[in-house]
Amino acid sequence: MADEVVLLDCYYSMFGMRARVALAEKGVEYEFREENLANKSQFLLEMNPIHKKIPVLIHNGKPICESLIIVEYIDEVWKDKSPLLPSDSYQRAQARFWADVIDKKVSVAGKGIWSTKGEDQETAKKEMIDALKLLEGELGDKRYFGGDDFGFVDVALIPFYCWFHVYETFGNFSIEENCPKLIKWAKKCMEKESVSKSLADPNKVYEFIVGMRKMYYGLE
Repeated sequence: MADEVVLLDCYYSMFGMRARVALAEKGVEYEFREENLANKSQFLLEMNPIHKKIPVLIHNGKPICESLIIVEYIDEVWKDKSPLLPSDSYQRAQARFWADVIDKKVSVAGKGIWSTKGEDQETAKKEMIDALKLLEGELGDKRYFGGDDFGFVDVALIPFYCWFHVYETFGNFSIEENCPKLIKWAKKCMEKESVSKSLADPNKVYEFIVGMRKMYYGLE
């Protein structure tokens, strides 16, 4: 019996994009179900009753929640192709650490840039630059974060690339000027079909956020 795989997601979600990239890397066929986050489906609420958030991966009727947990699950279940986590225990722990840094620093600062103004926005912008410089330092001169092969930390970070236009426009700064190696890495990732076909269009993300700022934050 073939696996039944469903992804509850939202086109603009960088967290959902992580799951999309991982599934594409593994060559897994799945059904994409777009969720309206302003009017969440009963099915989403049933599949993720604790957090009530996307993404949710449903594998043969069983839900898996939280993007990094989903990526690890995908890597474990479909382990015969394109391993994402290193086989070495220490390297695996390090990969999880840097993915956690992305969630705690890049994600939080990014929202601060587009959802605030004035001093709060400037603080968020500084935090974003500092976080990206930390990641650029970890990347060093490597092709990908794990070395020669695209892996877990790359999957965790690359979806934010299609949000860089939002951060730069509302924050009035250039990520490339501050972190040129990181942009070079991102462009290398985008050469992979699993990435380029899974990420949202930056202009559509920008239009979405313009609407979000007006509707929920009263910002022009």
